[in-house]
Order: sequence, then structure tokens, then C-alpha cells
Amino acid sequence: MTIPTLTTPRLTLRPIHNDDVSAYLSIWSDPEFTRYIGGNSSPSRDGIWHAMAGNIGCWALTGVGPWSVIEQASGELVGRAGLWDEPGWPGIEAVWFIGRPWWGRGYATEAATAAISWVFDVQPDLSEVVSTIVPANTPSIRVAERLGMKLSRTEFLHGSDHHIYTISRTEWLLAHRDIAGVRA
Repeated sequence: MTIPTLTTPRLTLRPIHNDDVSAYLSIWSDPEFTRYIGGNSSPSRDGIWHAMAGNIGCWALTGVGPWSVIEQASGELVGRAGLWDEPGWPGIEAVWFIGRPWWGRGYATEAATAAISWVFDVQPDLSEVVSTIVPANTPSIRVAERLGMKLSRTEFLHGSDHHIYTISRTEWLLAHRDIAGVRA
């Protein structure tokens, strides 16, 4: 399977590379970053590598997955965003993880917009995209709302309650029919 590369006005979403370990290790070592998404505040290189392999495996097993998010102006890896799908999950999920030094720049919304637009384009039968968010994670809730997602229900996932935000294909296409600058 070939993982596409997406570009937006400020970001490149590219396949995860083996040499991304150090940048991910730096991001995931920040306890404020991992506060709502789980994780170990002292992750190991091995643990990061295995998580990256799982992300690539998602692509191989489901046809969707996360990308490394690169800030075009600096060339720095600033996070991971894309899509997630696993057995028993509420649906294909839009995910975004932007490192704390880059918070407040709109990168999560920009990257998730590209990912959602891409998946609706390549999967014409997909009826909706979801995001699963721990109720206390208000910054991610704000991103979901900026994307046009609405709270539809709560589910117990991976050991805790998660709000499930959704947006239908129809709602997405109506709200984002004029997206400029996002291309594969």
C-alpha cells in the first residue's frame, strides 16, 4: 500500500518515517501533552518506535492511518494527525496530536481538515467520520467543533468514557466544498 502525502497551506502530512523517533519522543515526553490522551510521561525510544509501527500497521490493515505532520516553514515535525480505524471502534476516527510548542496555531484543525477531506474523497461510501475525546480534553473538543463535528454520544473505550463527536459526509461536503490548498 502506498501512503499518500497531503499538503495544506502550512503543513505537509507525510508517511511516518523511522527517523521520526526522536521528534516523537520529545513531543510525548511532555506530561502536559499526554494529559488527556494517555501515555507515559517518560516514554522510551522503543515504546515510541512500536507506537509508530502500530500507526503504519493501521494503514496496512485498514487503508487509513495517521501521518507525521511537518511544518513547512521550518521543516520540523510538529505532531501526528490523520485517521484511525480498529476493530470495535465507533468508526473511522479523525485524530490529531500536535506538540505543545506548536499549540494555538491552528495546526490540529488544518491537519484534520486535510485528513477528513482525503478520506471522504477516497471512500465514497463512508457516511461519517468520528472523533473520540475524553470529556475533560476541552482543547480537542474545540478542534472537533471547529471541524463542524457535534457530540453524538458517550462510549466506554480503552478504559474510560469518551465523547464521540461526528460529522456526516453531507455536512462535511456542504461546509468544506471550497477547501483551497489541500492536495494529495
